[in-house]
Amino acid sequence: MTDTSAFTFRPGVEPSLEPVHVRPPGHGQVRVEIRATGVCHSDLHIINGDWPAERPLVLGHEASGVVQETGPDVPGLAPGDHVVLSWFAPCRKCVNCAAGRGWLCTGTTALDHTLPDGSTPFSDGNGQDLWPYLGLGTFSGEVVVPESAAVKVGKDVPFAVGALLGCSVTTGVGAVLNTADVPAGSSAVVIGCGGVGLSIIMGLKLAGAYPIIAVDLSEAKRATAEELGATLTADPRRTDLTSYISEELGGVDFAFEAIGNEKVIETLPGLLAPGGAAVLVGMTRIGARASIDPFDLADQGKRILGCNYGSSVARVDIPRLSRLYLAGHLPLEELIGTVRPLSEARQALDELAAGFGLRSILTP
Repeated sequence: MTDTSAFTFRPGVEPSLEPVHVRPPGHGQVRVEIRATGVCHSDLHIINGDWPAERPLVLGHEASGVVQETGPDVPGLAPGDHVVLSWFAPCRKCVNCAAGRGWLCTGTTALDHTLPDGSTPFSDGNGQDLWPYLGLGTFSGEVVVPESAAVKVGKDVPFAVGALLGCSVTTGVGAVLNTADVPAGSSAVVIGCGGVGLSIIMGLKLAGAYPIIAVDLSEAKRATAEELGATLTADPRRTDLTSYISEELGGVDFAFEAIGNEKVIETLPGLLAPGGAAVLVGMTRIGARASIDPFDLADQGKRILGCNYGSSVARVDIPRLSRLYLAGHLPLEELIGTVRPLSEARQALDELAAGFGLRSILTP
């Protein structure tokens, strides 16, 4: 066993930092020392009760680190390797995995918050099981994860940047390049300029979209969006977005929602030009419903695309995105706001809930 600290969630109890034990890696598993982990809205959904959680969890799912130990049957990884952790570890056996659609894997146990064999690597000071959120539990000094969740990257990728590749960047850039397959010259609007929304904007710039309209309540986030490639920005409290886009552009080719708000989702079809596509990237609370005009969609040939993890295959997309970063095409360090010790996870989550700042990074 390895002793470390972890930020945990227990139903009905305020989340807190506590000592935990981490068992050695088993068959097909890897022990990783966490060097940086991002704070994402998905963690907040658990704390807020938007997504039900019946087990005590070690939170966190967006991280990078260094391999410390491998169990049996772990090809291609060795102690000392730098890795990005992918929260959606595919089984590589189901029909979707075989078809190259790992983001739709039906055999993953990530959503059950377990390792593939149904076990957990974590226990608390009393020997009681704690479960890894989304199969990772990266708000911890060390983790044990399935080999398919640990993606090797170059040692010249900073750990904070690597952490973002684990979720927000892969989701946002992937939404553009994979889910929507945006052609050069397409017009687009992005609603919500947090870590995922800003990643979408970088992906749109990479794809050659124009114009790129960024929408957010925060003036600071709108300014960052402009720095990263947005050509226009709007405050939805001051601009009737539907009227503006209709009058100035006749609608956009792509409308990306990166908040997870069902009321905002309802407005997306009205922003589209004929034949345009709305891309749902933000995750809503479970059970949320949105109303749309089906006649408008059918009559105008509009589409609504669901986007899970940027329609990405981590083993392919994470190294590719890391190379684009190193080549200077994705200024990912601009997404990082504050860097805090793990002991300040609660403050980072509170800032996220308040919509303050850019992506927070925690360092154990």
